[in-house]
Amino acid sequence: MTAVRVGLFGLLGSGNLGNDGSLEAVLGYLRRAHPEAVVDALCGGPETVTARYGIPATRLHWYRGEYRTASRAAAIAGKGLGKLVDAVRTAAWVRRHDVVIVPGMGVLEATLPLRPWGFPYSLFLLCASGRLLRTEVALVGVGAAPIASRPTRFLVRWSARLAAHRSYRDTLSRDAMRAMGVDTARDEVHPDLAFALPAPPAGEGRRPGPVCVGVMDFHGGDDDRDRAGEIHRRYLDGTIRFVRALVGDGRPVRLLTGDACDTAVVEAVLHAVDSPLLTAAEATSLAGLMRETAAADAVVATRYHNLVCALRTGTPTLALSYAAKSDALMAGMGLAAYRHPAREIDADRLLEQFRELEKRSAELRQTLAERNRDAAARLDRQFSALTATLFPATEPAHTVRETP
Repeated sequence: MTAVRVGLFGLLGSGNLGNDGSLEAVLGYLRRAHPEAVVDALCGGPETVTARYGIPATRLHWYRGEYRTASRAAAIAGKGLGKLVDAVRTAAWVRRHDVVIVPGMGVLEATLPLRPWGFPYSLFLLCASGRLLRTEVALVGVGAAPIASRPTRFLVRWSARLAAHRSYRDTLSRDAMRAMGVDTARDEVHPDLAFALPAPPAGEGRRPGPVCVGVMDFHGGDDDRDRAGEIHRRYLDGTIRFVRALVGDGRPVRLLTGDACDTAVVEAVLHAVDSPLLTAAEATSLAGLMRETAAADAVVATRYHNLVCALRTGTPTLALSYAAKSDALMAGMGLAAYRHPAREIDADRLLEQFRELEKRSAELRQTLAERNRDAAARLDRQFSALTATLFPATEPAHTVRETP
């Protein structure tokens, strides 16, 4: 018998803290339950993943300009050649593993702008290679949503069909895949993987304390490209007006991000609201975000994993919701009443909702504590089921693999 070879796949180490938090949760599970496993990654930021998590990592794309807009002939040719090279590279990487895990992330959705020949194509290559080479590919706790674009929907549907194991972070995701023609009869729903991360103790500072406002470089979804600029201007204007009102009330405000691209929004808010009460956090992980939200009186946030961090630490939270996944998360944690549309921020109405949230703070903290205990138990069951499915004790790890 040899150690099981486990590969982790996704846009990991690329600046998105939610993606890296999902990776951290799965790595924690592997190190607890399968310390003998040999783990590496095929990911967007291999240098970051190796430095931060101590595992070998390979770049996801052969062409380094994959996510830059190609306008010149050389760049277009490079991208085209890269698609062919990546098919070979992905299959070769998959063949070296017994199990490949896609840890969480919204890999089966297009709630943000997405090109079919970007990550959806990469995921399809992974799942097709797994099926051809008899390597188990598991989509664990992933997010999904209805997709209007036919090419993207085709790639996502077949990726899901070819995967050996699927589980979702909410019921809406499972329903979306069923609607796309995927047999989900055996697929389970569990809380987001980030709920498996340890939460820091709640802050005990003087009250009133800071309010964390999580911002996002928000331009709408994949179907909003023609009015992305207008959506962004409305979002930024509403956020600035809300932050200005909080500062005007004498409240310290702490800006949070969840992706490297959110920095421009932070700078715009800091420039528009010139006050010593307004500061910006520099968290580089979900653990860092949780420390910020644990110390806050309340959180108002847009990015999905900003919300997860706040809810995980039991902090009363109001969602600037841009997708059904945020609505489902808030409802599941007992805060369905505290949602506001990110596309149409009404600063006055948002301020009313925020004040109502704070009035019920003690009650909501108790509700969140109960929901967090339930989430932890459900995730324990998911990891146990994953072990039974992907690491059966009676099956030795195979060391020789035949090419079909």
